[in-house]
Amino acid sequence: MAAPTRQDTKKYFENLSGAGKSIAVLTSGGDAQGMNAAVRAVVRMGIYVGAKVYFIHEGYQGMVDGGENIKEATWESVSSMLQVGGTVIGSARCKEFRTHEGRLRAAHNLVQRGITNLCVIGGDGSLTGANLFREEWSGLLDELLEQGLIDEAAASSNSVLHIVGMVGSIDNDFCGTDMTIGTDSALHRIIEVVDAIMTTAQSHQRTFVLEVMGRHCGYLALVSALACGADWVFIPEMPPEDGWEENMCQKLSESRSRGSRLNIIIVAEGAMDRHGKPVTSDFVKDLVVRCLGFDTRVTILGHVQRGGTPSAFDRILASRMGVEAVLALLEASANTPACVVSLVGNQAVRLPLMECVQMTQEVQKAMDEKKFEEAVRLRGRSFENNLNTYKLLSYRKADSELPNGEEADEEEQIHSSFNVAVMNVGAPAAGMNAAVRSAVRVGISEGHKMFAVSDGFEGFYKGQIKEIKWGDVGGWTGQGGSLLGTKRTLPAKHMDKIAEQMRIHNINALLVIGGFEAYLGLVELSSARDKYSEFCVPMVMVPATVSNNIPGSDLSIGADTALNAITDTCDRIKQSASGTKRRVFIIETMGGYCGYLASVGGLAAGADAVYIYEEPFDIRDLQANVEHLTEKMKTSIQRGLVLRNENCNENFTTDFIYQLYSEEGRGVFDCRKNVLGHMQQGGAPSPFDRNFGTKIAAKAMQWITRKLKESYKGGKVFANSEDTACLLGMRRRAMVFQPVSQIRDETDFVHRIPKEQWWLKLRPLMKILAKYKTSYDVSDSGQLEHVSRLRPKETDTAAI
Repeated sequence: MAAPTRQDTKKYFENLSGAGKSIAVLTSGGDAQGMNAAVRAVVRMGIYVGAKVYFIHEGYQGMVDGGENIKEATWESVSSMLQVGGTVIGSARCKEFRTHEGRLRAAHNLVQRGITNLCVIGGDGSLTGANLFREEWSGLLDELLEQGLIDEAAASSNSVLHIVGMVGSIDNDFCGTDMTIGTDSALHRIIEVVDAIMTTAQSHQRTFVLEVMGRHCGYLALVSALACGADWVFIPEMPPEDGWEENMCQKLSESRSRGSRLNIIIVAEGAMDRHGKPVTSDFVKDLVVRCLGFDTRVTILGHVQRGGTPSAFDRILASRMGVEAVLALLEASANTPACVVSLVGNQAVRLPLMECVQMTQEVQKAMDEKKFEEAVRLRGRSFENNLNTYKLLSYRKADSELPNGEEADEEEQIHSSFNVAVMNVGAPAAGMNAAVRSAVRVGISEGHKMFAVSDGFEGFYKGQIKEIKWGDVGGWTGQGGSLLGTKRTLPAKHMDKIAEQMRIHNINALLVIGGFEAYLGLVELSSARDKYSEFCVPMVMVPATVSNNIPGSDLSIGADTALNAITDTCDRIKQSASGTKRRVFIIETMGGYCGYLASVGGLAAGADAVYIYEEPFDIRDLQANVEHLTEKMKTSIQRGLVLRNENCNENFTTDFIYQLYSEEGRGVFDCRKNVLGHMQQGGAPSPFDRNFGTKIAAKAMQWITRKLKESYKGGKVFANSEDTACLLGMRRRAMVFQPVSQIRDETDFVHRIPKEQWWLKLRPLMKILAKYKTSYDVSDSGQLEHVSRLRPKETDTAAI
């Protein structure tokens, strides 16, 4: 695990007790999918550490009104919330809380119950209100004392109010956090609609203008445009240049003339031109009809984007943040500033609330002052990278503009026209096609000739290699599986033939998109460089496997889609038990020896136990789990969910565990088992995987261009140093190119997993939320950081 190894440097939260403390949780402002997961995590973690936890129903309105709106929460009261969209405890916009009198009443209601820890889940308005409330707190207590509403003892025991915020907003409009709760789910709703619209648009050769939410922030519009390969996108932060009408129409007609049967234009509801004039979906539609005569329709998505069940990403994000929020409240002292817990990369961080709010307001100010580049920069690196990738992919240069066109002088032509091959290796993973499309288009716009290799290394040695053009990859982002074809064959036995094909097609660089076999293949090719000069070219691998078992990367393309498939199925299975009381489901997931899908899927689905290879277990553990479930059946939650990774133990098979539970639970609960199988590999890629695939492949392609220029000497490419055979992975907060030769030491080749895996530290979280006593290492969790500090150079995550 990532934590320090010396025992004394580890910090465990057993030392943090919530005894005698009261925590209240409220949701405020616009609702967002995943808020319930956050509420559930706060309640369970709070109860777990011995604190009293209260719901405040209807947001600040409930805090002002008091009475029945402020209720103590129990462990069972947050059961079955995880899969529900919106917020179960209600949210309301509250005018009264904006007045001094309203805040005085709210303070009185909190003091009566001894609540001095507040967890607020909402947008920047809600969090600013909470901070003001905290600043006024001692003054409000003095007033209540004067009015005789509270006594001295109450005033002194409630003298400090601690506040921790979590950002719940589908717009992802809050600075300092990569992803806000609800954003990923909103993207799911948008992409579901876009995928459905594409089929009808294709049938009738139509143009569709889609309006998505985002009054002041274009994140949803930008990422959905990136994820579906839209022809044009309008966002508030980056209005189009003057004369855009003509440019857009020209682009649309060009794409039609190249054989495309449809056009998709995405408009954020707050889009405007350079002069502040709104650009509405109807205006865009009328323009297309007037200039091009295309059959054009408008679809306004509206509140659909706020609805539906939360995605796996949002459940995990909200659960992690909820636990982190309770830790932050327990650790807060009188002079700790109000903070927000958020995610940067895949790390939980704490940031001063007001610094985030100020930066968020600066974005608006920059937009008002028409400093659009500044606004994009302030939105953060993730937003900026999304925009740059979109620009890179969206416009095909005319052939004459390409560096190897007729106009280019001979010197430039030699330097930039290289042959680059792209291939898929290993099992199919959703998002592979998005990565191939991105690589092909970025490669072409950088002046290379792109070649597609079918069927992995097997196709390579058989010579299944052909040039792939810009138009060939149109519409690929939303397709599941691998359109190029993929095989698990390794290159070792076919080195001669592969080298020969590299020579025949004059391949100057290689991009491999795939799983563990792709990594092994790259290791084999780079090791054979001494013998075959053909392999002395830049090679890079992009991880794509549902198992997420590639060393050197915390995430891989396809894992998010598989997690969503697991979560959806578990939701349905849990629902099937609602009629029959006292039932336990044993569910087997994929992943080889890697327990990522089982563990993280278990966290997202609310599992009671998860069995994985990385955490050995014996018959006593199984017995303890059965007893734990027997106790659970005595409460009002009368069902259980147990996940088992397919290779967690060769003797404790799914059948064995099913039979053991059935026997031991006889008379208390009955069991059912379910093997999820290949449905975890199929399906349309999730927005996260489309976006991650698109951005990571674009980055890999830019690296190839750089390495080709560096290694081009004497009329040919020669690259044989370690750093020219790399794996591009996401590490904590950054995207890093790592030589495959260096990653070998981090790999357990027998079990095909990395020796250290970051997600193992999420397992205690899952156990706590399932009511197990466990040890939770919090040495990694947030010290307060500052927003203004620039993030590491390569950071690029979130959606990524």
